[in-house]
Amino acid sequence: MAVKITPGNVDERTVLDEMIRHLKGTLFADKGYISQNLFQALYQRGLKLITNIKKNMKNHLMPLIEKLMLRKRFLIETLFDILKIHMNLSHTRHRSPTNACVTILSCLRATNSKKTSLT
Repeated sequence: MAVKITPGNVDERTVLDEMIRHLKGTLFADKGYISQNLFQALYQRGLKLITNIKKNMKNHLMPLIEKLMLRKRFLIETLFDILKIHMNLSHTRHRSPTNACVTILSCLRATNSKKTSLT
């Protein structure tokens, strides 16, 4: 598992290689990562890139487990939405990297506490 925090104007594909350097297995991504060259390069390194398809793409069969796991990305995107909107994670005026990390961790903790109190 890998995490990289970048400014909003950085293309995620530029930091992808750094993040997945030591990973093997299956990589689930959004449509922004669709590229035949990227797929082949990752496949040669032992990573299988799984994405949804765009409207103009040809549909290929995929194993059911991969399709189900790809649908779980929606849950992750929903959590990001909650963190950004309801927990003010999109605050951009941090004066230090440490302060930014503390804000991220406190938002994650608050989300976890809120989830626990609802159940």
